[in-house]
Amino acid sequence: LPVLWDPQLFIKDLHFDGVPVRIYLPREPSAGKRRGVVFFHGGCGIFGSIRSHERICRHIAKKSDSVVVSVGYHLAPEYKYPAQSLECLTAAVRFLQTADTYGADPARIIVCGDSVGGTYAASVCQELVHRTDLPKVRAQVLISPFLQALNFNLPSHQKNAFAAFLSRERTVHFILKYMNKDCSLKEPILAGSHVPESMNLKYRKWINPDLIPEVFKLGYKPPLPTSFLPRVHEEVPELFECRVSPLLAEDAVVCHLPDTCIVTFGHDVLRDEGLLYKKRLEDNNVRVTWHHVENGFH
Repeated sequence: LPVLWDPQLFIKDLHFDGVPVRIYLPREPSAGKRRGVVFFHGGCGIFGSIRSHERICRHIAKKSDSVVVSVGYHLAPEYKYPAQSLECLTAAVRFLQTADTYGADPARIIVCGDSVGGTYAASVCQELVHRTDLPKVRAQVLISPFLQALNFNLPSHQKNAFAAFLSRERTVHFILKYMNKDCSLKEPILAGSHVPESMNLKYRKWINPDLIPEVFKLGYKPPLPTSFLPRVHEEVPELFECRVSPLLAEDAVVCHLPDTCIVTFGHDVLRDEGLLYKKRLEDNNVRVTWHHVENGFH
């Protein structure tokens, strides 16, 4: 469908090295270069589109006087993982290289995403940390991001297990759909049987209910121990990659990440992932702004 006209914005559909993007440019002349925003939409990697997030991208462009690039990465399972992450990276790199062309300041480019778009934003920033051929990303904005696939029994998973739209069970179901895996793996993954004890011990310093502030742990009950199932672990090696679980990145990467804004919601199974990433970033001396909407949903 054609792009709807907007009196305040120039809107154009393009391709960045084969990746569909929609660019929103404020019509009002600017005294200098504007900031730029690369936006990755949510939808578990299997839903959503540029059009589904049209309103929010227009809003960001107008209210922040920014050049917004909305990335229309191709969806799973037709396009197999990690196509989505790679296309998001491709689009971000291309915009960093050509920001001047669109009136944006290459030194003020923000990477932003909601839900799995937050996963892509976190992953892109991690992958660009050691790139010396590009301008540095100025900041990342992670709105209700999915950040780890090891532990689905954190306090927010228990509290919001049956929340509207994104329940605990649906979260794992959508991950398996996204990865093109057998959905019968859902129950053992929910129980944590896909994670060997050695890996639990290694990542306990980063993914641990003890790191969640007490105010968010009311009613939390530690889950009963479960048996490790090697067969399940071998079926889902992708869950332990940083493209899916950015919380697993090493400190040598995390300490170089840009200033970060994290938005969490009280009625969201993914709330605690944002809280854990916030702590990791702060522990590595990354500046973090945190917004929590207690009555908000995913």
